[in-house]
Amino acid sequence: MRTSRLVLSLMSVFVLVGLATPAYAQEAAAAASGSAAQWSIITAGFALAIAAFGAALGQGKAVASAAEAIARNPGAAGEIRGALILGLVLIESLVIYVLLISLILFFLNPFVG
Repeated sequence: MRTSRLVLSLMSVFVLVGLATPAYAQEAAAAASGSAAQWSIITAGFALAIAAFGAALGQGKAVASAAEAIARNPGAAGEIRGALILGLVLIESLVIYVLLISLILFFLNPFVG
């Protein structure tokens, strides 16, 4: 119950921040071109941090559930282990995709003319 409240609070904060961003959209075009590169780098860093945080939570829950399942039924350990490894690979691939996008924004910044 407490975790769901924390997640709901964090999502509310992100929505409020997202709704407040149009207030800063009135900058001059010359100033926006220089700051867009800085903001894309900062955004890439935050995206990677959020993805790593979510993946760490997901992997922790997956490993805990697999350990509990193996403790309940040791005969199915091989099948559980295979499903666990596949799930961990799929969770980690999402973080690698975010890392790739972050590196593209960092080194090949599409916002710099």
